[in-house]
Amino acid sequence: MRKFLCALVISLAPLTVLAAPVIYNVDTIATGVESAGSTAGLGDASDLPSLVGRGVGVLLGILGLLFVVLTVYAGFLYLTAQGEDTNVKKAKKMLSQAVIGLILTVSAYAISNVVIDSLTTIAG
Repeated sequence: MRKFLCALVISLAPLTVLAAPVIYNVDTIATGVESAGSTAGLGDASDLPSLVGRGVGVLLGILGLLFVVLTVYAGFLYLTAQGEDTNVKKAKKMLSQAVIGLILTVSAYAISNVVIDSLTTIAG
């Protein structure tokens, strides 16, 4: 049980260290983003392309968070495998699947970004 708790703390420590500044500065971040958007001339941006862009941004954020959670879980499984071959293989497989999913997500975003920019340029 003691090894389990140590592995849990070790695997979750990086996540808490990375998330703490964001959790405590949400209002400051929101104010900074709003001021940067108004400085860039984006304004309220309630038109359809802006809403779709926001939706894609939220979806990518969720997928990024899912990647981090899967990576931490796979690391946790690897740490608690205690040399059992089946658990080690399961952890490695989960980690490789998470990385492949991240690559596919980033590739899909890049391709759609290029296509949308091209269509916007052609449409005027």
